[in-house]
Amino acid sequence: MKFGKARLVRQGAAHQAQVADRVSFIRRTYAHLAGAIFLFVGLTALIQQLPAARQMTRTMLASRGAWIVVLLLFIVVSWVADFWARRSESKTMQYIGLGLYVVAEVVIFTPLIYIAENFPQYKGAVPTAGLLTLLIFTGLTLTVFITKKDFSFLRGFLGIAVFAALGIILGGLLFGFGLGLWFAVAMTAIASLYILYYTSAVLKYYRTDQHVAASLALFACVALLFWYILQIVMSMMGDD
Repeated sequence: MKFGKARLVRQGAAHQAQVADRVSFIRRTYAHLAGAIFLFVGLTALIQQLPAARQMTRTMLASRGAWIVVLLLFIVVSWVADFWARRSESKTMQYIGLGLYVVAEVVIFTPLIYIAENFPQYKGAVPTAGLLTLLIFTGLTLTVFITKKDFSFLRGFLGIAVFAALGIILGGLLFGFGLGLWFAVAMTAIASLYILYYTSAVLKYYRTDQHVAASLALFACVALLFWYILQIVMSMMGDD
């Protein structure tokens, strides 16, 4: 889950480059995205096998205050990781930024995955949510690639929507009210719009040397989408 106003880099953008350079950039971007997803899955699977997963879940869900701290730390780490991946001239720092963001996502996902994997009523929720996330992401990606539509006009709306959502989330944590299924549905829609936005940015606005930053942005979208689809799936299973 990556909160913050989306920013595009226009100088030396990919759509101005030679066709071979653009194709290479897109391939590297999605290869790095795949690598980030595999790293996320691997680390998540590893942590879930350790006693630390149960302890982390208890600690993070012990109180609203603890979860607020975790959320705020996640936002700070996300900003730092994105800054390193996007702004650093060092490739090493760019990869550290991407890796740091993946680890941050693994940590914040731990309680949700632990509950989904250890409560019988949620059996199969994780692979179901993962498949749905893959299908939606693939469909949205193909939409942009086929239509070549520029979704940069979504920037203002997404900036407002994500800060409004963050305010609602913090409000829920502070005052103890549940966000409910419809909030998860709304956030799924926002995550889908972010995928459209960043996919068109990959085609048009990222520089051809920014494949690490581009893959981080796309991974953040996928993680956000998976987070809320998993909650929707668990909610539906819990109602059975």
